[in-house]
Amino acid sequence: MSTVADRNDDFKALGVQVLSVSVDSVFVHKVWNDTELSKMIGKDVPFPMLSDQDGSVGRLYGIYDEDAGVETRGRFIIDPDGIVQGFEVLTPPVGRNVNETLRQIQAFQLVRETKGGEVTPAGWKPGRKTLKPGPHLVGNVWKEWTVDLARED
Repeated sequence: MSTVADRNDDFKALGVQVLSVSVDSVFVHKVWNDTELSKMIGKDVPFPMLSDQDGSVGRLYGIYDEDAGVETRGRFIIDPDGIVQGFEVLTPPVGRNVNETLRQIQAFQLVRETKGGEVTPAGWKPGRKTLKPGPHLVGNVWKEWTVDLARED
């Protein structure tokens, strides 16, 4: 979460609103921000930290652990229409990759902007070649995609 907070300006530049949700109370969030997170990033967390003490939000997204009374860590990319376009759920020992989250947001935004007229192959980054879906692409993806594979970082 500290990395997301540190990169909040990158999310804002993409028009993204970051929200943090956990079963912890707003008081625990404040203590966590004041004693831990703000020291990691040199400022207060710049986005809302929401409390889901009854687990209702976690249940909606399928990440609430009824037995433990906690929510598994995850991130959800929700489009302007309120539709979940992507999500990743990991157990606590493994952190998420904020660069990958930003890349995926850019890819989803491009697909939305082109109304599906362009799609992004695996590992796509802004400025790289996209694919134009259609019957001509069936059986020919390799011809289009291999051109950009050599540029993979």
